Amino acid sequence: MHRIALVLHDTAMLYEVAIASEIFGTDRPDRAPAGEWYDLVICTAEGGPHPWLPNVRTAGYAEIAHVDTVVVPSADELDDRVDPALIDALVAAQRRGTRLAALCTGAFVLAAAGVLDGRVATTHWMHAEDLARRYPQVDVQPDILYVDDGGVLTSAGKTAALDLCLHLVRRDYGAAVANAMARRMVVPAHRTGGQAQFITPPAAPRSPDGLAPTLEWARARLDQPLAVADLAAKAHLSPRQLTRRMQTELEASPLDWLHRQRLARAQELLESTDASIDQIATSCGMGTATTLRRHFHRTLGITPTAYRTTFRLTDDPQLGP
Repeated sequence: MHRIALVLHDTAMLYEVAIASEIFGTDRPDRAPAGEWYDLVICTAEGGPHPWLPNVRTAGYAEIAHVDTVVVPSADELDDRVDPALIDALVAAQRRGTRLAALCTGAFVLAAAGVLDGRVATTHWMHAEDLARRYPQVDVQPDILYVDDGGVLTSAGKTAALDLCLHLVRRDYGAAVANAMARRMVVPAHRTGGQAQFITPPAAPRSPDGLAPTLEWARARLDQPLAVADLAAKAHLSPRQLTRRMQTELEASPLDWLHRQRLARAQELLESTDASIDQIATSCGMGTATTLRRHFHRTLGITPTAYRTTFRLTDDPQLGP
């Protein structure tokens, strides 16, 4: 059996722990022959039972060096004070050739142990800049769902952690088993790691009495050709002044902001309407379906049709909202 350790470190978060325990901890005959599923062990600092998973076998951190895969869930305190015993165990596991996977901000734990040095990694987009700043020896990619760098894997936040766990199942037991699990959990069967994280659209400016009226005016006209000069005239600023203000308040140039707004509008329409790709391209100011597909794939790493399949809102009571 494939032995897998789930590390319940001091600041582990329940959501990612639950995902990993659901996928790796329940032996079901529809997944693999009886007795051939993962052998899950919970690893804690003291080695005693954990209240979140009281019926799962528990061991101390030393067990980490003797399994086939280690999964480190997200951490809710992003500091550098990782338990030295956990760091020692992770280092020993890496030297042994153990596969290491971090879910969301669990990447900070692997980085603290030096496991990510010289590797490509990701984490939740809200914390990617912090990870890169603290650990400059790590090649942090903030805009992808998960990274499979051979023996070390990392994921972005929340649902991307589920994607990574299913990816591990796909590697170990094949696509048919992984797809069956995805259907049971009512989630997309496979989202590739290189797909972009679906980052929250850009917020309104911090100064509500400044550019907000101009930006609201522009959002209401995304289906029309808009140039920097148009926004500047509406704001009663020169194009150069507008650019400086938007860089200060939004950390984006006027054209970048417009582009992001058009993509955000396209995402909204794909989720909530039955409009065709051509109609959506016109409504968000992209012009043609070809242009929308090109920009959508370049920015999000996925086609508009695939995005709609994943995020389409529905009123079907069996599928949920």
